[in-house]
Amino acid sequence: MEHHAEVLRGLRWYPRMPGWRDVAAVVLVLGAIVLLGHGARQMTGPLAGGHGPAISLSPAALPGYTLRTVLRMLIALVASFVFTFTYATLAARSRRAERILIPLLDVLQSVPILGYLSFTVVFFMSRFPGDVLGAELASIFAIFTSQAWNMAFSFYQALRTVPADLDEASRSFRLSGWQRFWRLEVPFAMPGLVWNAMMSMSGGWFFVVASEAISVGDVQVALPGVGSWVAQAIMKRDLAAVGWAILAMSMAIVLYDQLLFRPLVAWADRFRCGDAAVQACPRSWLLDLFQRSPWIQHACRPAGAALARAARLRLSPGAHWRGFVWANRSFSRRAGDRLWFALCAVAVAGAGAAVLRFAAPALAWTDVADASRNGLLTLLRVTVLVVLASAIWVPVGVAVGLRPRLAAWVQPVAQFLAAFPANLLFPVVAFCIVRFGLAPDVWLCPLMILGAQWYILFNVIAGAMALPGDLREAATSLRLRRRARWLEVLLPGIFPYYVTGAITASGGAWNASIVAETVNWGTTRLSAGGLGAYIAQMTARGDYPRIALGIAVMSLMVVTANRLIWRPLYVFAERRTRLA
Repeated sequence: MEHHAEVLRGLRWYPRMPGWRDVAAVVLVLGAIVLLGHGARQMTGPLAGGHGPAISLSPAALPGYTLRTVLRMLIALVASFVFTFTYATLAARSRRAERILIPLLDVLQSVPILGYLSFTVVFFMSRFPGDVLGAELASIFAIFTSQAWNMAFSFYQALRTVPADLDEASRSFRLSGWQRFWRLEVPFAMPGLVWNAMMSMSGGWFFVVASEAISVGDVQVALPGVGSWVAQAIMKRDLAAVGWAILAMSMAIVLYDQLLFRPLVAWADRFRCGDAAVQACPRSWLLDLFQRSPWIQHACRPAGAALARAARLRLSPGAHWRGFVWANRSFSRRAGDRLWFALCAVAVAGAGAAVLRFAAPALAWTDVADASRNGLLTLLRVTVLVVLASAIWVPVGVAVGLRPRLAAWVQPVAQFLAAFPANLLFPVVAFCIVRFGLAPDVWLCPLMILGAQWYILFNVIAGAMALPGDLREAATSLRLRRRARWLEVLLPGIFPYYVTGAITASGGAWNASIVAETVNWGTTRLSAGGLGAYIAQMTARGDYPRIALGIAVMSLMVVTANRLIWRPLYVFAERRTRLA
């Protein structure tokens, strides 16, 4: 009886005077809720004059602008997680869906952010006429398009490369599809997904100017935020305001790194696969604070118990509907494939016909030739940049990923550099090009690499961190030379992650061409030519047929490169991982 009474006392939680950890944790949680609620309340209201409120360059207004920008990016990040878990899972689970969804993801990734804004800003603003919420939704959707595709590719790659022994273990325990998803696939993919979420957040910063200072033809909307601040400072050639924006962005990046991503990295490390213990684990002072605060633990316990029960449910979508049982299953499968692809072909043909009816009357073959010529120029630049980024960042990413203590220092620095928007470098680049008589078509290219290299670095770091410790110890015990260690252990181990990073890097470089191939500094405009400059020019004019033409050419080139180069490499990497 005494033992049972002691157990009951242990299960019961008695309120006590809060310690310093409880006070600090509660203050942080309540402060975050108040700030986010304040920012969300400002996202609704009348759209003054149809153009949004005037953007002030007073430093006192910058903290509020920064809060609005961070809130938009967090909302877009949550939407990206929902999209990733549904879209990538469907593509990985269904062979028929995979043949449609993965090429479609290639197309979605290849469409530049200005392409989405050009055709969605009017839609969102018409849904909420005269309300700033329509413009806010258009901005959030544009940021979402800079985040979701990279995360979906990462999660899809993880689902297709689950180790065979873990897959067999889940089958031997007879896990349902729902249980397998939450107890095997999500934990296995979580370390790489967290790193790609950081990269996606950085991608949102890169395009924050285009997503907040919306300029599509006659539609001119400037939403309060760091992006609109930077656009206003560039237009007025105010270097001091640019400096204030850099300071505000630096503080915001450090804060959400410490308050969001560092705890996520430390939490996701528990799902690392491998038999050997890791020498050093990533740590987070915020995660340690919450784990050692009894008040926070007690407040989170009901939600944690509910989520654990939900993950243990034996849901099996599709288990109660098997369809018709055919006598010849191979025939029914072929017939189903033909019917499915016929329906998809009809849908694609219908969409293509609609685009042709919209754009063809205003276009000539000379426009197609012009867009194609610019597309080949941008393709050459993207290819060179991806090769250079791979040569530089693959060794660095492996070195960082194999040293968790070094990763803890490098990760926030790399994240800050990845988040640093090229727009803030426009004054320096424009001045140097004009001052030294440099060729814009060559010296504007470094701006594109800012949108390409970090995808490779972050994915390689995630791949190196996911290498099993016992595999590295085996390479050490066998005394493999440096060359053999790279060729036999490191490169094969990170190859699936590198391919994912290279795919998104090429897409990021294509998107970066929109802001890198043409720059403005006051009244000075420099253009390097290329498809990005072509689309940006047509967007400024509001020439929708030629915007559609430029987007179509860009999508065609990206999808062709993915089908001929990246997809075979991806299949090869998946096969090697499965065999391992």
